[in-house]
Amino acid sequence: MYGGMLDIVLLIVSAAAVGGAVYALRKVRRQLSEMADILREVKEGNGNRRILLAVHELAAPLAYEMNDIILSYEEQLSEYRQMETANRQLMTSLSHDVRAPLTTLIGYLDAAHKGVVEGEEREEYIGTARRKAYDLKEYIDILFDWFKLNSDEFALEMETVDAGELTRDILIDWIPVFEEHVQRASCSDGSCGDREIRPLGYSVEIPERAFFVRLDPEGYRRILNNLIQNILSHARADRISVTLSEEEGIFRCRVWDNGVGIGSEDLKNIFERLYKCDRGRSGKGSGLGLSIVKQLTERMGGTVRAKSREGEGTEFVLEFPAYR
Repeated sequence: MYGGMLDIVLLIVSAAAVGGAVYALRKVRRQLSEMADILREVKEGNGNRRILLAVHELAAPLAYEMNDIILSYEEQLSEYRQMETANRQLMTSLSHDVRAPLTTLIGYLDAAHKGVVEGEEREEYIGTARRKAYDLKEYIDILFDWFKLNSDEFALEMETVDAGELTRDILIDWIPVFEEHVQRASCSDGSCGDREIRPLGYSVEIPERAFFVRLDPEGYRRILNNLIQNILSHARADRISVTLSEEEGIFRCRVWDNGVGIGSEDLKNIFERLYKCDRGRSGKGSGLGLSIVKQLTERMGGTVRAKSREGEGTEFVLEFPAYR
């Protein structure tokens, strides 16, 4: 009798276990079907969908892993869309910022070539065309650097260098530019404006000691060149200085000017690509120069920051770990 009862109990338990397993299997199949539906929606562009399951659910680990993949996919897609928008803006800017000065350049050269202007006026036209050509070259160089920085082929060649000696070599090439800037600013007819007829004063403070830093020399050269070019193109300054120092194992390069300065709202965004803060500054520029400075500096393990107040000039500070 007891044996028969035991068989019945075992049969009931087995039936319940099978029923539970079937129910669990059906539930998992339903959840997998829901996951497939959500993934199809994500594929069609609805990246806000998520798979919601309780922690104790059998399919929960798979659901959470899929949610992480969806989130990562959406982040990458967002970055891609931002880059596409930036590239479209860049192409629009390129069509204007290259064609306009190129048209002006051709106009000045045609006038000089066809004899429309003669004597001193012809020389002035040729001089203006030359400056336009240099501005155009600078713009194209920055574009080239930007695309190179954001390509898969870009690589830094880091080495230990004497940053003091490297900075001297870079600044030597700028001395003729500074002096030419003085000559251009000191126009005799007063058409340059009250601010710009003042000669450009410059100073370089590099102690007679070595500053060993791990850098990509060409990258550092582009950083310093971009900062100086930014001053000459936008700051309307009549004084510029470059100062090197080392404190507590940190190498610092300060580039300062006494120009029109940058407002607090603009200052927060000046290292963003395509950002131009030209309400009180020159309208020239691609909006990429300072973004390149930031990217190169950070890729070399350094930092860059800017301090400025409107009407009181601007200081850029580069910092890199000193090499021991």
